[in-house]
Amino acid sequence: MRYIIFVVLFLLNIIHAAESHLDLSWAQWSIKNRSSRDVSCREGLEYGHDNICCLNCPAGTYAKKACLTASEKGECEPCEFDTYTEHGNGLQKCFSCNKCRIDQETTEKCTSTQNTQCKCKQGSFCLPDQACEVCKKCSRCKEDEETVKGCTDISNTVCEKRSSSGSSSGSSSGMTFIIVPVIAMLAGILSFVYWTKTKPITSRSPREMVKICMGDSEEVIEERQNAQNAKIDDSSQLQPFLEQNYVERESSRTLVPLNGEESLKKTFDFFEEMDVHYHNRFFRFIGLSDNSIKSTESLFPEDRVYELLKIWMEKEGLKADFNSLIEALIYLDQRMSAENIVTKAISDGYYKYEDE
Repeated sequence: MRYIIFVVLFLLNIIHAAESHLDLSWAQWSIKNRSSRDVSCREGLEYGHDNICCLNCPAGTYAKKACLTASEKGECEPCEFDTYTEHGNGLQKCFSCNKCRIDQETTEKCTSTQNTQCKCKQGSFCLPDQACEVCKKCSRCKEDEETVKGCTDISNTVCEKRSSSGSSSGSSSGMTFIIVPVIAMLAGILSFVYWTKTKPITSRSPREMVKICMGDSEEVIEERQNAQNAKIDDSSQLQPFLEQNYVERESSRTLVPLNGEESLKKTFDFFEEMDVHYHNRFFRFIGLSDNSIKSTESLFPEDRVYELLKIWMEKEGLKADFNSLIEALIYLDQRMSAENIVTKAISDGYYKYEDE
């Protein structure tokens, strides 16, 4: 009987030991083989690798080798040229730097911690809340609209209809600025008539011979003084130009519009190629006031030229002439621009020579 009890107890001990060993082996296997997604790592500070959490490599580097012990940093390697990482990471390689498209310009070059920064070129835009697959050309306000906000690289031009009250206000304001120039113009015309009686020189437009000064800048004062000296002394700097310009005008050919007033408007875009450094002198020369010129300083150069030519056309009315604009460019020694503009106006079918 004792022998049987001993054998039973011995077998029970063997079974218990076997169960304990199986439980321990299963626990070890389970720990060893659980995936990294079962590991809870600190977001932004660690990344999971096998069954442990490794500290992130800093921005500008990547994890060449992961850590072997939890909460330690593995082997971090700096990003190579033209690659980057912006934040702490456990990446196996850095990201490649972007290249700006042909319709964009680079604002910031790519570094090891920042991707290339691009923006649309001047005169085009992309809305920030949309995928910028291609930059769109900035809109231009219509004739019955005014610019509220100029175009930027992330926003289009904002226009609004001109109100009737604004028009009347603009008219009264315009009248205020016209009174003084008209008086000056009358004085200039009288001087021109007197001068033409003493010199056998004719001109299609008095503005070619007499410039009405609309501001008090040093440049305008100097030109006014030159004009006065020309009346008193034939040896002034302006006199040789007038004599030479007379010969050129006599032999030049007049351009006539093929679609009336519309032909003149269509050519305004061509004047964008005029040297930007001559803009203010050009618009003063054709009779615009300094206030009109300064009111468009916030616009892009091409939009500014277009708006000021519209103001000039409204001011001149029926006297607005394409030939006068071309002669103004020649006066300012912008002959190449003048020739290019004339060529475009003829090739696009807006103008032709009078004798053709």
